[in-house]
Amino acid sequence: MKRIYTLALSGLLALLFLTTACTSSPQADTRRKYMWVDCESNFARMSCPDSIRHYTQRLHQIGFTDLVIDMKSIMGEVLYDSKIAPYMGEFKGTERPRDYDMLRYFLDEGHKLGMRVHASLNIFAGGHNFFKRGIIYNEHPEWQSMVYRPDGSIVPIEQITTNYNGMMNPSNPEVRAYEKSILVEITERYPDLDGLIFDRLRYDEITSDFSDLSRKQFEEWSGLKLERYPEDIIYWEGENWRPSKYFKQWIEWRATVIKSYVEELHTTLRKINPRLLIGDYTGAWYPTYFQVGVNWASTQYDPAKDYDWASDGYYKTGYADLLDIYMTGLYYTLVTKEDADIANGLAANDSRNEAAMDSSDRSYCYTVEGGAELARKITCGVVPVCGSLYVDQYGQDSELFAKAVRQVMKDNEGGLMIFDLVHIVEHDWWDILEKNIR
Repeated sequence: MKRIYTLALSGLLALLFLTTACTSSPQADTRRKYMWVDCESNFARMSCPDSIRHYTQRLHQIGFTDLVIDMKSIMGEVLYDSKIAPYMGEFKGTERPRDYDMLRYFLDEGHKLGMRVHASLNIFAGGHNFFKRGIIYNEHPEWQSMVYRPDGSIVPIEQITTNYNGMMNPSNPEVRAYEKSILVEITERYPDLDGLIFDRLRYDEITSDFSDLSRKQFEEWSGLKLERYPEDIIYWEGENWRPSKYFKQWIEWRATVIKSYVEELHTTLRKINPRLLIGDYTGAWYPTYFQVGVNWASTQYDPAKDYDWASDGYYKTGYADLLDIYMTGLYYTLVTKEDADIANGLAANDSRNEAAMDSSDRSYCYTVEGGAELARKITCGVVPVCGSLYVDQYGQDSELFAKAVRQVMKDNEGGLMIFDLVHIVEHDWWDILEKNIR
């Protein structure tokens, strides 16, 4: 009897220990930590296999799970031996031989450590206007966006010297076929690639594209006949554009152009590699992001209920449902909603000015915390939101950067993306990253 009692007591204690151990042990952190490796900023640094090995190992050691390797620059040049696109064999004095396979090195080193490795590509970017370099300057000047200027003129984007992005026209069938062929090529060339992240899958701004082709396509899609173009879409009051009578239809059509391309790419690339992750990187400022023709929300969300620029059918243009990875650019130096309250009425302190971004707006959605909150709301849980930080925006303020990292890790189940490696190296913020992503 005593032995039975002893065994029963031992079993009870063992069960109690297991229960206690399970409830007290911390849950595994499933949030991903992505480091973006920009092709231009890191061109010299990543021109040596030993350097790739060093940084891959160091990122793994401090807790990063994923690498995003920029393989197609805003100039339209690629960093692998392509049969389609021009090879980026030189940048700012550093040269690479054509057989230098940077992505292969990253894949081999990253996979050894259990990291995922993704390739990012600038989709509709075709030139760097500051360097006068890119495919819109050489191979295909006819593909560039046509920009509607305050003086009423419509000019090629290469003439806009204040804008470094030499963007192409996303509705041009030749542009779409060309970009798709590059994505197919890289997917076939690297079958062990974990994912593709689309960048600049958009129009340049609200002022483009106003080509004759876009006019014809819009009229066919809408059934409307434009009597005054572009004035029936937008018009200028001094330096400020204003919406005109067919503005909502135009906005919906442009978003349809982008969504249809995401659908096409998703179908095509998944046929080649069914396990390939499809991702997208956009700005987080949804209230004005319609200006670049992009609706990164879920179709379950209806923006017409919240925004007067959205048509009744605009919700159909959402494409979050097609993504496995969504990175939202939280390009804000105000971290919390409380910070916005404190800063209300003050001048913006943002050092990054992206397309359609209104950095003077101090509302909650223009903070790291509020931007992530809005992204979760409009993606409706169909894809995990990965909060993305632009490191250089924080200058030398390491404490503010650390605060932003902690906020992203707290708010976003999809994890954190750091843009990009060069700034961590130059600021020597390795310890700050390691401490705050954990």
